[in-house]
Amino acid sequence: MNLQEFRAGFGGELLEPADAGYEDARKIWNASASKRPAMIARCTGVADVVTAVNYGRANGLLTAIRGGGHNVGGRALCDDGIVIDLSRMRAVHVDPATRTVRVQGGATLGDLDRETHVFGLAAPVGIIPKTGVAGLTLGGGVADS
Repeated sequence: MNLQEFRAGFGGELLEPADAGYEDARKIWNASASKRPAMIARCTGVADVVTAVNYGRANGLLTAIRGGGHNVGGRALCDDGIVIDLSRMRAVHVDPATRTVRVQGGATLGDLDRETHVFGLAAPVGIIPKTGVAGLTLGGGVADS
């Protein structure tokens, strides 16, 4: 898949270093992690994620995934590759009958708390509202070296 095909099939926002908004989009919580990806793919849904993964794979690009962007080690970024940015995918779906919750990849603990509290529920996963649910869940809140 070439860049033109990628752009045509991607519904979100694609940012390259010369684009307005690129500098802000590449910032994460840990300001000392300063990497410069060749492209940031701000996904709006699953189709965008699939398209971005396929583009990265087809072009042999180093790929990083940004959920909430709170990782201390800066793993939500990479130099010269593609960042698949899920920060606009923050939906939280609560099923009060089964007491279960599904979240999109960019949801934060603040998003989770806001939606679960309406139903008198709480998720014992962390206390910092800006922390991404996906990264905390997958990494256990521990950065390995």
